[in-house]
Amino acid sequence: MKLNDLRFPAGTVKSKKRVGRGTASGHGKTSGRGMKGQKARAGGNIRPGFEGGQLPLYRRLPRMRGFHNIFRVEYSVINLDRLAGFKAGSEVDPVAMAEAGLVKSPGELIKVLGGGEIKKALTVSAHKFSASARQKIEAAGGTIVELGL
Repeated sequence: MKLNDLRFPAGTVKSKKRVGRGTASGHGKTSGRGMKGQKARAGGNIRPGFEGGQLPLYRRLPRMRGFHNIFRVEYSVINLDRLAGFKAGSEVDPVAMAEAGLVKSPGELIKVLGGGEIKKALTVSAHKFSASARQKIEAAGGTIVELGL
């Protein structure tokens, strides 16, 4: 076998449509453009998204404005009054918070805020603490363990 013997299988190579070459060709007269109208004329193309004068879909839909920071770190926030259900002297870590239903999963980043009061001495482990939460936990005799990100 030589390179000049190679042929495409029958039916794979289709001849180009030759428009405007007489009525016998099947693509004569209007050359497959139908009758009159914008699309029958030379240069008569319409831009993508044009809907015949109706307000196009891309203008009908609302769009998000503003800036979205892809480096933002999301925290699950917990106020101090939510920690009141734990026994005095117990260790409150992300696993214990997830078991108590305060957060969805123990893998979430947690920030403790100073909303409400705390009367018990707890050892609270979280990723971040607000200044007021830190002050209230230590005032109640508890300790703070700040976890790394």
